[in-house]
Amino acid sequence: MELLVEKNIKNALKMPVSSGGQTIGEYEPRAYPQVIKYMGSKAQILDFVGDGLSAVSAHGRPLVDLFAGACAITAGFGDRFKVVSNDIQEYSSVIASTYLKRAESIGNFDLVALASVIAERNIAELPATMHYPATSTLASFNKIEKCNRSLLMKEFSTSHHLFTQIYSGTWWSAEQCIWIDAIREVLDGLYQDGHILKADFNFGLTCLLHAMAYTSQGTGHYAQYRDAKTVEGMADINKYRRTSVPVIFRRKFDLLLAWHLKHVVDLDHELVALDYRVCLGKIKKSVVYADPPYAFVHYSRFYHAMETLVRYDYPELQFMKDSVVKGRYRVDRHQSPFCIKTQVQGAFVDMFEGVKDSKSDLLLSYSNTGMINIDELIGLANNTFGRGYRVWFEEMNHTHMTMGRSKDRSRKVMESLIIAKKL
Repeated sequence: MELLVEKNIKNALKMPVSSGGQTIGEYEPRAYPQVIKYMGSKAQILDFVGDGLSAVSAHGRPLVDLFAGACAITAGFGDRFKVVSNDIQEYSSVIASTYLKRAESIGNFDLVALASVIAERNIAELPATMHYPATSTLASFNKIEKCNRSLLMKEFSTSHHLFTQIYSGTWWSAEQCIWIDAIREVLDGLYQDGHILKADFNFGLTCLLHAMAYTSQGTGHYAQYRDAKTVEGMADINKYRRTSVPVIFRRKFDLLLAWHLKHVVDLDHELVALDYRVCLGKIKKSVVYADPPYAFVHYSRFYHAMETLVRYDYPELQFMKDSVVKGRYRVDRHQSPFCIKTQVQGAFVDMFEGVKDSKSDLLLSYSNTGMINIDELIGLANNTFGRGYRVWFEEMNHTHMTMGRSKDRSRKVMESLIIAKKL
């Protein structure tokens, strides 16, 4: 079958589009506050995606954010479309809720003041050997780190001790973990007692995800925490160890709530946490935006701690040679077929078939550093969609954040937007 590829069409996304009365450039994204550090975030290319939405005349149809992640698409266009925000990781729907669902009463509560009663009591029970002084020798600092990590073997009688037990001395200190658990306990109590609704609860959790990210001694993800091997490294780690969770939480809470109350209107948005194939099987005619993983590394390896905060289910941890793995990974963390060389081609075919079955249009973000090259990907799209669709793509240079702390914090990539429009 002759391919319908239109490769490197100059200004294809800048030409006026008559279908549906829409014009390129009409879908300008709204400004929004980001809440977490996230690899491959599309926050910097929303204008590019907006042009793609215009190219398929997206007006009047739902926008399905199929791999929502940190919710840049959901946040940027949540005032223009009914959004179906989907990701198999549950933390994504919590963040999406903050951009899409109106919180009604969370601003009536001082969560930090409520949590302080719990946190201060539990911090007072910590041995003096677990506290981090402003200055320390490298040997003394590592003794404190080891003491913090020993809480993994401690038995707790309190209801909320997940982070204190699992993560003390890893990305956070025991004191920081106590605060994370305490704020989570307050949110659970308010929600279970009916003082706040689900949107309020998710808003509070989003602020806590932010506080976790910006007090962590890691590089922005949770694959492995850093060890203090040098005096310089120790000083940098200790800077984060001594950063206040409640201060970071309260600051973000106030700023995010001001934006939220001004900008969030529920357009009958949907929040789901499904496998992408299941999600596609449930939608009606829509515009699907897909930003699947590009590399062989699984996002669940980098963001498992966020998933654990949201699920708060005291997960079983992975062990290797009778020791818990350094990453403190959940044994049930998701493994994406888009990150497995032998499965990636079939994963894309399943996606294309799901879009086609619902008679939807597709905007697919992918880069030249992905598991499959762009030409092969476009060939798969054409073969799957057939002559009932027009398939083309546009490219732009983009700086992809790798979340590394030194030489490879960012990487120049060619970002492609593959568009499949039903004829």
